[in-house]
Amino acid sequence: MNLKRSAVRALAAISLAAAAAGAADAQVTGEFRPEVGQAGKDVVWVPTPPALVEKMLDLARVTPQDYVVDLGSGDGRNIIAAARRGARAVGFEFNPAMVELSRRTAAKEGVSEKASFVEGDMFEADFSQASVLALFLLPDNMMKLQGKFLGLKPGSRIVGNTFGFQDWNPDEQETLTTDCSSWCTALLWIVPAKVEGTWQSPQGELTLTQQFQMLSGTLNAGGRSGPIAGGRLRGDQISFTVAGAEYSGRVNGDTIEGTVKSQGRTDTWRAMRAPR
Repeated sequence: MNLKRSAVRALAAISLAAAAAGAADAQVTGEFRPEVGQAGKDVVWVPTPPALVEKMLDLARVTPQDYVVDLGSGDGRNIIAAARRGARAVGFEFNPAMVELSRRTAAKEGVSEKASFVEGDMFEADFSQASVLALFLLPDNMMKLQGKFLGLKPGSRIVGNTFGFQDWNPDEQETLTTDCSSWCTALLWIVPAKVEGTWQSPQGELTLTQQFQMLSGTLNAGGRSGPIAGGRLRGDQISFTVAGAEYSGRVNGDTIEGTVKSQGRTDTWRAMRAPR
């Protein structure tokens, strides 16, 4: 990974004492023990604090119906924690010693049936079916993977530790103030549906411009054009206001269906994407 200088300094300065203790333990037991700050293919290894792992999974609202993926899964803590919640979870990790450590830990935790680990390059990993990504990556990595992330099914959740994207703001963010001394901020992004373009509806022609989950545009009806306000996506859920009328609905491919509220009245609303 190409690391920003500030991130490099921060990661390199973390828990030198912990690294020395881990090395000493490994000499005694003969088992591989990862050292905080050890070099990897794309980033030095720094573990997410246990309390933040749980907060990240809380923020992503992980359930047994989810398929959770971690890219650069390290010692497997994100994946094992997700498996404890009943989710099917897979970690991709380049370091084979880390992969074996993760598998041993999953077996000890009794979650091997739910948690699995693949040795390989995270940039080559197929995570297209994931409903949740639980990550601790730096901005350069996030930006390299952003296109793949946006290709996930609308409503998929990406939850990360501290670092985000250059221009895609999180939908939610929480910072722990107890049980965490460093790397204590969880960020959540919800993959938005793709709606940019022109849509036809009985209310008029809707033209949308999209910047990730944020929307702008106009509704043209009867020769009059009104700007939309408060336009936003949360996965496949869309909402905006035009001239006091509140539109909400669900995007399903080339169709939007929902309701419009205006002057105390609620009506159904349906729009079809115009041919391109």
